[in-house]
Amino acid sequence: SRSAQFRTVVALNLDKRQFQFEGICIGKILTEKHGQQGFGYDPIFKPSGFETSSAEMTMAEKGTISHRGKAIQQLIDFLKEYKS
Repeated sequence: SRSAQFRTVVALNLDKRQFQFEGICIGKILTEKHGQQGFGYDPIFKPSGFETSSAEMTMAEKGTISHRGKAIQQLIDFLKEYKS
């Protein structure tokens, strides 16, 4: 199996409680490198629903599926609605 996922969890301690926000990007590990953009695993990771590696995607495309971005957006949405 070459399936893979990248996961980010952001924890917020607020009012003596802890809140966690998780972002996941699911895909698969390629057998060879593709593309020159990005860093780290980008040339060998192909996100689900895409025909290209992360290293072949534009920053805008990557931004729509970013595991970090998803977790941070959940945190932002939570803080907008939070009432202590």
